[in-house]
Amino acid sequence: MDFYYLPLSAPCRSVIMTAKALGIELNKKLLNLFEGEHLKPEFLKINPQHTIPTLVDNGFALWESRAIMIYLVEKYGKKDDPLYPSCPKKRALINQRLYFDMGTLYKSYADYAYPQFRENKPADPELFKKFETALEFLNTFLSQSKYAAGDCLTLADLALLASVSTFDVVQMDLKKYEHLWRWYSMLKETAPGADENWAGCLEMKKYFKK
Repeated sequence: MDFYYLPLSAPCRSVIMTAKALGIELNKKLLNLFEGEHLKPEFLKINPQHTIPTLVDNGFALWESRAIMIYLVEKYGKKDDPLYPSCPKKRALINQRLYFDMGTLYKSYADYAYPQFRENKPADPELFKKFETALEFLNTFLSQSKYAAGDCLTLADLALLASVSTFDVVQMDLKKYEHLWRWYSMLKETAPGADENWAGCLEMKKYFKK
């Protein structure tokens, strides 16, 4: 299956880790957004929203990283796969963490950091407070279980790991969040595809330094 991506993108990295956990080989197609490759007619035919990551599986095109992650488990995972189990309550908790990552945690980081990187604007202390609040929420979630959504690795961990490793590589202070740091220290080198995730983080760091 074809996978359109950029290594420095946290959502792309979360899909890569999911595929690794499932033993799936992705035909990776680098899409350079900085050169406008996502706006070319051939890609717009695949994804009119022209976003990454985008997956094409035997003619079926899908984008939005969390939707792709769920699709991969439901199609290629084991029956009642622990990454995204069939139990409605377990699945609901994983979904909550995924939506939290998308709508609160990573969004608060992007709102704070991207204007500095992209527009050379000064840091906004109020936006930083919102980001810290999101980290505190995650720390609280992780005080309740070994993993992000229970006692075993799930899609929630892979999505959150992609985000938190991004914060780490740009030297956000994560050690002050006891439970978050315990969880991150456990997963940053042992999660499926952790090495490729970190390599992508380092690419992102180089880009932002420019």
